[in-house]
This record gives sequence, structure tokens and C-alpha cells, in this order.
Amino acid sequence: MNWTEIRIKVNTSNTDVAAAICNMAAVGGIYIEDYSDLEQGAEEIAHINLIDEELIAKDRTKSIIHLYVSEENNFSEAQQFISERLTAEKIDFDITLNGIKDADWAENWKKYFKVTPIGERLVVCPVWEEVADTKGKVILKIDPGAAFGTGTHATTSLCLNLLDKYVYDGATVLDIGCGSGILSVASVLLGAKQADGVDIDLTAVKVAKENAEINNVQGKTTFIDGDLADKINGKYDIICANIVADIIMRLNLNIADYMNENALYITSGIIDVRVDEVRESFKQNGLIVVEELRRDNWYAFALKRSL
Repeated sequence: MNWTEIRIKVNTSNTDVAAAICNMAAVGGIYIEDYSDLEQGAEEIAHINLIDEELIAKDRTKSIIHLYVSEENNFSEAQQFISERLTAEKIDFDITLNGIKDADWAENWKKYFKVTPIGERLVVCPVWEEVADTKGKVILKIDPGAAFGTGTHATTSLCLNLLDKYVYDGATVLDIGCGSGILSVASVLLGAKQADGVDIDLTAVKVAKENAEINNVQGKTTFIDGDLADKINGKYDIICANIVADIIMRLNLNIADYMNENALYITSGIIDVRVDEVRESFKQNGLIVVEELRRDNWYAFALKRSL
């Protein structure tokens, strides 16, 4: 299959909003080049202070968002949608197109997906990397394929941090909009006895199953295709939903039906401009905020239902 790469260059101050818009149009995933905090990130994440000269020479004032659209989809429609939304947000941008092959697309992921420590117990590691010293942490191996969820995006990272804190031995987990399966697999590695993932995208379901096998947790995970929780029966101890604000508010209407008495509901994908709407939706549907996290312009919440 051939893919069209759409590259959108914006000022770094507009990266989060632009990325949220691009995610709405993304069929084959996005990644972001942003070198504005290169030195700080190198020190905090990689614990190094020697940086390649090629990276140092990068423009720190601009971000480049890479968006992929398959030949089965209309890239011109995606391009038009992004252009209209960015213009409406008064964001200056440059947009270019580049046709690429499957193999090239896979290689582009590898450039920007690196080993990422999460919370107290977890390290997310792409399958093509190795961790020399785990320091007692659990290693979660991920091959994102054509599904969202590497742990590097703020929303996924926030959810993983909350799972790292709240997953306990023997818990049951439901992952709505599972994408690559990263939250489901992480939950089992952190002690859950069962994690069920659901996604409307058949490719995501396939990738999630493969990632479960990579981490040897296929016997404790189940992945199915479906719209939100429409094919789910029973109740869970922890429910994850890393999607988008509109879908989260729709999900809030009946999420309590799938929660055990003391269950925790972890959700992200909420950009700052929508957070007040989502908070009000929580309140209207009897959901009480236990913890709130923010990274960049993204929010994540851990909630319980009022009894």
C-alpha cells in the first residue's frame, strides 16, 4: 500500500492545538518533530548532555507534524480539513505532501519512538530497542504498526502514569479505544489479571493482539472490534479511554454501567480548550474526579462514580 505523508509546519507555541487537529484527520498516525526543549529533554529522559550537532542545528521555533493517509483514503480531504481548521484557529502554517511506501512509513516511526520511562514501575520500549539497565522496572515492548499508542504522546503518557499508580494485582481492566493495545498490555504487566481492549479500527485490534504476544500476556488479554463498549458485558475494576473530548462525553453517559462499586475510570485525549466541557460532563453523569494530570495542553483524569 502507498501512503501520502502530509507535513504541517507551525510555530512551537501552536504545536498542541495543531496536533489535536491533525489527529482528527489521521488515518495512519502522526508524529511530531519539536526540538524546542532539546537540551532539557536529553538531560531528563536520556540523562545525557552531549547532543548530535545535526540536532542542535534544528530550528527550535518550529514544529513539524507528520500525518499519514493511505491510498484508500482521500488525502486531499484530510489536507483541506487541516487547512480549514488551522486557519479558523488563526495558526500560521506551511503544508507539503510527500508520497511514501509502507516500509518508509515504518522507518519514520523508528526515528522518533525511543525508550521512555513512565512513572515508578514502567519503561516503554520499541521492539527495535533494548534497555541495558531496567532498574527494577517492568519493560513494555511496543510495535505501534499502524495504530496510535507509543507512550510518547502526552495523552498516552498521562494514562500510563495513572495506570502505573492505580493498577493493582488481580484487577480487571477495560481499555476503550485500545489502539496499539499499550494500555491493556501495560495493565497486565503491572499486575492486572485480565485486560480487555476494544477498538472500532480492525487494524488496531490486530496490532494490539500482536503487542500482547510480544509481551507474553496474550493469555490475559482480549481484543475485539466494536464501537466504544457496545460489545462489552460485565463490570471492571479499572476502565481506560484515551480518545477525544466529544467521544469521552458520549462515553460518560453510561460508563458507570461497566464499573464495579469502587472502580476507577481513567481517561485522556482532552485538549485544554475542551476541558471545562468534559469536567461538566463528568459532573452531570455522577463521576467524581480523584486525580487530574496535565502535560503540555492535554489533560487526563482518574474518576470514581458517586454511590
